[in-house]
Amino acid sequence: MTNHSNEPSTAKGTIRSRLLDARRACAPDLRARLSAQACEVLLDVLLDRIGEAEVVAAYASFGTEPDTGPLLAGLHARGVRVLLPILENDMNLSWGWYSGPDSLVRRIPPGGTRPSPIPEPAVSLGRDAVLAAAWIVVPALAVSPDGVRMGRGGGSYDRVLAGIEASGAAVRPRVAALLYPGETDVDIPVEPHDRAVDMAVAGHEVRDWR
Repeated sequence: MTNHSNEPSTAKGTIRSRLLDARRACAPDLRARLSAQACEVLLDVLLDRIGEAEVVAAYASFGTEPDTGPLLAGLHARGVRVLLPILENDMNLSWGWYSGPDSLVRRIPPGGTRPSPIPEPAVSLGRDAVLAAAWIVVPALAVSPDGVRMGRGGGSYDRVLAGIEASGAAVRPRVAALLYPGETDVDIPVEPHDRAVDMAVAGHEVRDWR
């Protein structure tokens, strides 16, 4: 008898491998140019939709991810308060303030022996700090035509977004994914824990579902 219970996860693994291979095959200077375009577009969108002194939660990119450096610098330069994630031992995320690259540290990740390549805030404000954000910018490998996000498979951001939905807050943060061109409208097997984003930005392209 064939066990079909893992078919969505298996299909996702194949899609993830294809997308990661495509990112690695893209020339670094092209990745940098596409990242800068997406950050410029997303920064304009965020600044147009948030008020003074509001909070944006984002992330420090690594590897072949779209480089969030220009976005973080742009938000910080304009007085927007920025939260960045801290990976906890149970793979959940807490959050701390970003006040420039010097405010970040490289911790040894859970179960690891070497510092993480991902810089994090030095001081945690707890998991619920993200509820203060007007927007959350999340990493993604792809989004579906309906805006369902696919990440790397760790589930950390799915749990963050599920926690926000369960918080009962009258106004929840909106969610934006930062991608490369060709990573939107991807046919993704959707599982119950998957969460949709409100917006995806890939190069100059903006997809807004809500």
